[in-house]
Amino acid sequence: MVHIRLGEVLIESGVLSPEQVERVLARQRETGEPFGVISEQLCGVDPAAIEEAWATQYARITRRINPAIEAFDEQAADLVTRRQAWQFRVLPIRFDEGELMMATTRRHLRRALRFATNVIGLPVYLVLAEPLPLGEALCRRYPLPGMTPDCVEDDALERLLRT
Repeated sequence: MVHIRLGEVLIESGVLSPEQVERVLARQRETGEPFGVISEQLCGVDPAAIEEAWATQYARITRRINPAIEAFDEQAADLVTRRQAWQFRVLPIRFDEGELMMATTRRHLRRALRFATNVIGLPVYLVLAEPLPLGEALCRRYPLPGMTPDCVEDDALERLLRT
């Protein structure tokens, strides 16, 4: 597996220059603080840019799956409600060696990561699925009136779920 560093992603996206990354790395060696935190403090990087770079980094290393052929664990399904599954576009699949495997799309990875970190309360790793197969699996496992497989990519879903 090829490992890509957060600084490389931030350079690719034009957020930091190679010189800034070197300054951040030097400070990181001194303090041991996370790269993103130092980037925010030293270079004024917006936390949202750090989060997006982290999601890009994660997307490059995580597996891609087809929900239609995965084995599901009912205990995993019980960890999120229908509303949460659709709101955050997450599909709990099963436990692998004590970690919950959940699928989402690349577009929704940032939100899914925040949800998994702040709500689930268990070790979680995310895998990526294409939007339509994820939507089909959500319809089967978390049916919600008015939701269709195409709703995974529909921004109007947020407005509906907020009401």
